[in-house]
Amino acid sequence: MNKRPHIIIFNPDQMQNAALAHMGENPAAQTPFLDEFTANEAVSYRNAFCQNPVCVPSRCSFLTGLYPHVHGHRTMNHMLHTHESSILKELKEDGYYVWMNARNDFLPGQEEGVFEAHANEIFYGGDVMPPPGPVNPGMRGEPGGKYYYSHYQGCLKTDENGIRYSSDDEIVDAAIHRAHNPIDERPLCLFLGLVNPHPEYGVEEPYFSAIDRTKLSKRIKERCPGSFEPVIETKIRENQGMEGFTEEDWDELRACYLGMCLKVDDMFRRLCDGLKAAGIYDDCAIFFFSDHGDYQGQFGLTEKNQNTFYDNLVRVPFLIKPPKGYEIDPGISDSIVELVDFYGTATDFAGIKPNHTHFGISLRSNIADRSLPVREYACCEGGRLAGEIHCDESHVDGEEGVNPRNLYWPRIKAEEDDRAHTKATMLRTKEYKYIRRLYEPDQLFDMQSDTGETHNLAENGSYQGIVSEMRLKMLDWYQSTCDIVPFTYDDRFNYEMTWNRVKKICPPNRVEEIQALIRDKKMSMFEIIRYCSDLQQK
Repeated sequence: MNKRPHIIIFNPDQMQNAALAHMGENPAAQTPFLDEFTANEAVSYRNAFCQNPVCVPSRCSFLTGLYPHVHGHRTMNHMLHTHESSILKELKEDGYYVWMNARNDFLPGQEEGVFEAHANEIFYGGDVMPPPGPVNPGMRGEPGGKYYYSHYQGCLKTDENGIRYSSDDEIVDAAIHRAHNPIDERPLCLFLGLVNPHPEYGVEEPYFSAIDRTKLSKRIKERCPGSFEPVIETKIRENQGMEGFTEEDWDELRACYLGMCLKVDDMFRRLCDGLKAAGIYDDCAIFFFSDHGDYQGQFGLTEKNQNTFYDNLVRVPFLIKPPKGYEIDPGISDSIVELVDFYGTATDFAGIKPNHTHFGISLRSNIADRSLPVREYACCEGGRLAGEIHCDESHVDGEEGVNPRNLYWPRIKAEEDDRAHTKATMLRTKEYKYIRRLYEPDQLFDMQSDTGETHNLAENGSYQGIVSEMRLKMLDWYQSTCDIVPFTYDDRFNYEMTWNRVKKICPPNRVEEIQALIRDKKMSMFEIIRYCSDLQQK
C-alpha cells in the first residue's frame, strides 16, 4: 500500500464481549451497527482478552504492546512517563497527525509536556452544559441501603428536545469535526477514549427501554458448593451491601448496562458515518475495543476488580476493519488474541517500525483468513505484593484512606488487605483457565463445561496434570516477557577514559584530531587505540 491509512481507535470503557449481540451469548444484547460492521467489513474476536482488568494498566499495555509487569504498570496510579513511548507517540513522530481526547487514563497529569509528546491535538471538551441527571435523583439513597454502592442510576433525563448530550457525544462530534477539517495532508490518528458503559449504570431513552428484560441471559449467582472464593470478592460483597437486591433489581441493572452498550453502538455508527461523509472511511484502519469488562451481577458483584479474571471482566470486544486494499474475511474469529495485538496490528497497518521490543502480534493474516490461529493462550495479571502500600488505591486520598461516600469504597477498602489484594496471573486457553494467586489457593476452570467459572478444579487430583502444564506455560510466558532491552546502545567509556587510554600512543601532531574523534564518537575506544597504533608505526 502506497497511501498510509488513517488509524481510528474507538475505545469504550468497561464493555464486556458478551454485550455484542452478534456473539449470541446474551439474547437481550443489542448492537445492530457493530453486528452489521462485523458481517460486512470487519473481524470481531470472540476470544480477545485484556492484560489487566482495570483501566490504567490495561491502557498502558495495549498502547505499548507490553505486559503490565514489564515496567510495573499494574496500578491505577502509575502511567506512561516522559521516557516511555506509546503507539500514539510513535505515530506522531513518524508523520501522523494524532488527535485524542483528554480522558486517556495513560498519561501522568503532573508531568509538563507529556500529553503534547503523544499527540498533536488534545480535545479537552467541557464546552457544553452538563446533561440533566437521573429521572430518580434519589436512587442511591443513604448508607446501608441496597443501592448505595450498586452504581445503579437507572433512566437518565433528556433535555426539552428529547436529547441527552454527554461528554462522550462531545468527543465523537469533535473527532468527526477533525476528520472533516484536517490540519494538513498528514494521515490522521484519532483516539476516542469514551466513558460509557463505565458505571454509574445510567442511560436515557430510547436506550433504557430498548432492552427486553425477559431476554436477559441467566445471571451467574453463585459458585459450586465448597468451591474456593478469593478473599477480595468476599470483602467487596460485604462492603457493597447489596444482599437486598432481588432478581428483578439485577435485571434492571443489567438491562441498563446493555442500554449503555447500545448507545456506544450508536455513537460508533455516528463516527463511521462521519468518516464516510469526510471521504476517508475506506482509507481508515478502524479498531473498536474496550479496556476491560464488568462483573454485571456475577456472584452478586458490580463494576470491576483488579486481581480477579472471570471472562466477564477480561474478555472484551475487539473488532478491526482494515483499510481498503487489504484482504478481509469478515465475521467472528474464534482465535485467541490479546489487546497487545492492537499495537502489533496498528503499527503494521501504519507501516511504522516500533521503537522498542513489544509482544503484540499483527492480526493482518487472521483478518484475511479467520481460520488461521493466532495464540495458544492469553494472559492477564493484577494485584500487588504484601506491603506495597503505594499500589493500594485507598492510600491515594491520604493516610485515613478513601472516603466511605466514594462509590468505589467497597473495592478500594478491600484492597487494603494484603492477602485479598494478592498478585495474581491468569493463563487462558480455549479449554482451561488457570489462575496463580500468590497468597491464596490457585484456581482452574474447565471453560468448555463451566463457562460461568463456578467450579474450581485446582485441588482436584484428576486435574493435576493440567495444573502442572498450565504452570509451565505461565513460567514460559513470564520468562519470555519479563523485561525488554532498549534499542539504544550505551557507551562503556567516557571521553576521559578513552583519552587516558590512548594519550601515550597518540602522535603529538595528531592530538587535536584524535581528541575530536573521541569527542564526536566517530570511533569506538578500541578503534581509536588501533588507529593511534597504526599512526605510531607509520
